[in-house]
Order: sequence, then structure tokens, then C-alpha cells
Amino acid sequence: MRDTVYFLAFDGFADWHAAQALCEIRRPGEWRLRTVGFSMQPVLSMGGLRVLPELTLDELDLKRVALLIVPGGYQWERGQGEQAVSAARRVHAAGAPVAAIDSGVLVLARAGLLDACRHTGSWPGHIGTHVPAYAGAEQYDPTVLAVSDGGVITASQLGSVEFAREVIRTLDLYSPTDREHWFRLFKHALPPPWCASEVATAVAA
Repeated sequence: MRDTVYFLAFDGFADWHAAQALCEIRRPGEWRLRTVGFSMQPVLSMGGLRVLPELTLDELDLKRVALLIVPGGYQWERGQGEQAVSAARRVHAAGAPVAAIDSGVLVLARAGLLDACRHTGSWPGHIGTHVPAYAGAEQYDPTVLAVSDGGVITASQLGSVEFAREVIRTLDLYSPTDREHWFRLFKHALPPPWCASEVATAVAA
């Protein structure tokens, strides 16, 4: 049964990139969310949060993995993290989706997962600059902040809400209508119709 979402934490990871996605994953209580690292040593996020991984990338349960999330971080632009590249490739080959945002997208590019699917990133040319073997430039879509295709979710550094929406959709959280209400609320500060009517009633009273 695929019931586990793995979040990769490492020194310098961008803690805000997947924060909304992680909150929505935990909210229904139907998914196991586990923090995975390069080792079991504590890591410090870009924002100064100290995080203790529960297991290493070599210990991913490919029979239970429902999603692997890779946030951005400076180390990806330095060509580091071959363990993450291998893990992303294994998870995708096992039939589970992988998701990355900002420079985390470089991990998926190094794994060869962006060559044949529609994807995006933080800016045109970013992936090719850091991944010489990248062959998916024709599949790159600069018009969206996040996109899901072929079991791969990618997002711009500016698309954390869109990234969360793609994760929510991939894991089939909430109904399609509720997902749209969620996006409108967090992206545009537009509450669902029933909330707006309740506010209007309270103001009138």
C-alpha cells in the first residue's frame, strides 16, 4: 500500500518551499509523512530550523512510497547530492511520483526524469546551465509556476502555492471543488462562497 510521503531534508534546504504542501498532506491524517536525509545527523534549514531525519535515502520503502518531495537548496547548484538523484530515479521507476521545487528540479534533471515530460523551473536556462546532460529543453514550460506530468511535479521558486496544489491533486486530497477553493484562498485571499456569505452576515449584524 502506497501510504508514505517522504520529504528530503538537508543542510540549507529551503524550508518554506514545501511548507503548505506538507501541512495539507498531514491534515487529513491518511498519509504517513517521513523526513529523510543523506544521513541520520540533524540538519539546519535555510531559515535556521534544526531537523532530525527519520531515515536515510537508502532506506526508502519503494513499496509504500506515495511521493518523494525535494525542496530547493544551494547544494543542488553545486552539483552535490548524487544520493538524491539515485533515490528520485528509484522512486519514479517504482511507479511513484516525485516532486521538486526551485533548484530541487536539478535533482530530477540529473536523474533524467525531465527529458520526456512537461516541466518548469525557476527561469529558462537554469536547468541546462547546471545539468549538461539535460535533454528536455523543448519540454520546458516558462508560462506556469508549477506543473505535473508523467509522474513528475516541478515548480518555480515563486510557485510554492502552485506546487502545493499539484501535490494535493496528485495525492487526491479533497474534492476538485475544494481544491479550487483552497487555491483561491491561499493564492488570491478569496474565501469560499460560504465563508464570504458568513462574513457578510456578521458584518451586517
